[in-house]
Amino acid sequence: MILKNINFELESGKFYTLLGASGSGKSTILNIIAGLTDASSGDIYLDGDRINDVPINKRDVHTVFQNYALLPHKNVFDNIAFPLKIRGVDKHETEKRVMEVLKMVRLTGYEHRRIQKLSGGQKQRVAIARAIINQPKVVLLDEPLSALDLKLRTEMQYELRALQQKLGITFVFVTHDQEEALAMSDWIFIINDGEIIQSGTPVDIYDEPINRFVATFIGESNIVSGIMIDDYLVEFNGKRFESVDGGMRKNEVVEVVIRPEDLRLTLPDEGKLLVSVKTQLFRGVHYEIIATDELGQEWMIHSTRRAIVGEVIGLDFDPEDIHIMRLNETEEDFDARIEEYVDEEEIEAGIINAIEEEMVVDDPKND
Repeated sequence: MILKNINFELESGKFYTLLGASGSGKSTILNIIAGLTDASSGDIYLDGDRINDVPINKRDVHTVFQNYALLPHKNVFDNIAFPLKIRGVDKHETEKRVMEVLKMVRLTGYEHRRIQKLSGGQKQRVAIARAIINQPKVVLLDEPLSALDLKLRTEMQYELRALQQKLGITFVFVTHDQEEALAMSDWIFIINDGEIIQSGTPVDIYDEPINRFVATFIGESNIVSGIMIDDYLVEFNGKRFESVDGGMRKNEVVEVVIRPEDLRLTLPDEGKLLVSVKTQLFRGVHYEIIATDELGQEWMIHSTRRAIVGEVIGLDFDPEDIHIMRLNETEEDFDARIEEYVDEEEIEAGIINAIEEEMVVDDPKND
């Protein structure tokens, strides 16, 4: 995979996720940080020191692989102790530190267990214990939960996140699972075709996708064409709606995103949109409803209320539920627009404050 202008910084002690589909380049990035793959250009720095030419075993970085890469002929204790043995740590100190990390990963009493006798979740814990035994500055995790069943995978998400917060070590986690990334991360990098499409907190990524790819890759989305009439006013489906977005050109063609969970079922005459229910599926925590409006546009709705296939209903939503995307906007364009828009707001607020202060000074009552 050829990476394209990959450039980012990581803050110590945070949980970062590289999120993308198979072949997007996320594992290549991880391997370059680990030293498993050489970068043809560019530099990798760790605490200000360039580490491009530093051997794998000399980097203060440890990797947890998808298949865990455990030594099948050694027991749990010896697998976890392996990095200490390489560094020549004495026997007493090794035993002390191995027992400490076994307690952290809830495997106390398993030190003499053979690797072949462990479950998938237990093997994953051993791999993590081995990764943190030396307290590295960075732990790299290459889809370590992908082989686990759904229930165990969810449990391990909680455990892994709690362990990272307790240790304060920087984690860089690779996954193609959007829900996993949203649940575990402090910061997410969306990777596609060898480049970072968008980065931000899970809330930022979900609530403010910069383009159609991100909006459809992260969660479910209703995306329709629209026109930004003015700041805070957008037109779609032949109607104008208040929004909370601005900083675009007047009458600029945009794409409008409304998440399925932000659409509320109403009586036909009470909704902002009028739709006919096409299909309905029960998803456990909600009903997934597909409905069609007067223009033939399909809308997905997630609701705890049940609808009836064939009935006409209204859909309601709030201004903050409408998310505006510029066509083909990059992350740099998005950041620049938001920064410029915020600056304009601050300038306008400053002018208003100055005028108000001047009016107070000039008020005859003050003489």
